[in-house]
Amino acid sequence: MTRFPGRKKDSQKETHMLKNIFQRLLGNSDKKYSYEEARDALEDQNNQDKQKLASHEDTNPEILYYLATDQSADIRREIASNKSTPHQANSVLVKDEDVEVRQELARKISRMLPDLEHDEVKKIREKVIEILEELANDQFPQVRQIISEELRTFDCVPRHIIMKLAHDETLEVCAPILGYSPLLSSDDLKEIIAATTVDGALKAIAKRPQVDEEVSDAIASSLDIPAVAALLANKNAQIRESTLDAIIDQATKIEELHKPLVSSANLSIRAIKRIAGFVASSLVSQMIGSYNLDKDVAKDLLRQVKNRIKDVPVDEEKSDKLQLQARKFFDQGMLDDAFIENTIKNRQKELLYLCLAELSKMPVASIRKILSSKKARRVVALSWRCELNMRTAIKMQLEIACIPSNLVLNAKDGFDFPLSEAEMKYDLALYDGGS
Repeated sequence: MTRFPGRKKDSQKETHMLKNIFQRLLGNSDKKYSYEEARDALEDQNNQDKQKLASHEDTNPEILYYLATDQSADIRREIASNKSTPHQANSVLVKDEDVEVRQELARKISRMLPDLEHDEVKKIREKVIEILEELANDQFPQVRQIISEELRTFDCVPRHIIMKLAHDETLEVCAPILGYSPLLSSDDLKEIIAATTVDGALKAIAKRPQVDEEVSDAIASSLDIPAVAALLANKNAQIRESTLDAIIDQATKIEELHKPLVSSANLSIRAIKRIAGFVASSLVSQMIGSYNLDKDVAKDLLRQVKNRIKDVPVDEEKSDKLQLQARKFFDQGMLDDAFIENTIKNRQKELLYLCLAELSKMPVASIRKILSSKKARRVVALSWRCELNMRTAIKMQLEIACIPSNLVLNAKDGFDFPLSEAEMKYDLALYDGGS
């Protein structure tokens, strides 16, 4: 009878209760009262009685309409959730000042849509869609989120509403649609992957129940590490061998992809051997166990790991030499944008870290943390601290910090830093002591 969860349904008791309320309000419940008479009778009653009327599905539609403008938000929320509320009242509630009223309405209206497919209810469906459109444009993301969560698996929703929600700039709103909606085509998803600036949107797409090869290609090309990791973890994602090769190439420099790669489904022996060339020995052992590899293949992989570890000496002398070299470059005034861009181009990461530490007067451990944080604003702040320009900052974001291109902070007005000095100081404050 009522849509609120947790209430026990007792039809006979509620019908008796409703009759008593009407008798108190209107005297003889068998008498036919006009809307105006019912309204006048309701005006003098307490909120408890009105709330019971508002929640009951057998209440006269005219009374429900009248209660839709009641001063009490609690009563309007009951009206919003009551599936017997007339659509004229729903059209009033869609503009209600109380966000919880609109949330209740969003939940009810979304659930009504699948039942309105028949020709005889075409006019009602049109009205429901009008209300959905308004709710999908609500200024509060909490309302839009309910619409998105309720509609995410429906195939009976007008496409323009789904596209509106899919392009929403709030992750909680767009993610349910991006992750599940059957109305989004591969072309739609690729377009969103290329254009979205919402952090987490690509990860939602990568976790869809089905991901085809073209969408997998687009995710892999995005350099969005969490999204690529989610794609690898998705057992139903179709990934071309060439795409997997490209991901493996990325993973040689990005440790966050090591475990997802090892755990991904359907790795070929060739891919396993490539991955074993750079991941930790524990992950190689995990691959051997997961794929039940032939003993000779397993031995060969473990031998490869042992040789790799043996061939990487702890060269403190080399590290000291690089540090002295970086300090010398700094003292000679050589550490400018051209120099830093050259170290980036040549992938001289250790020298780069040491040079940035000299320029910023920050511990090298802090430089490593900033450039591995995947936070564009921190990399930009570090570039500003080092008195580098935004062109260099962009190169560091893309090529050293491996920040996805759609999340890169670009220059303001072509060359200025996009953050204020106060913002950049704040982003660097935690790193000054190397913590």
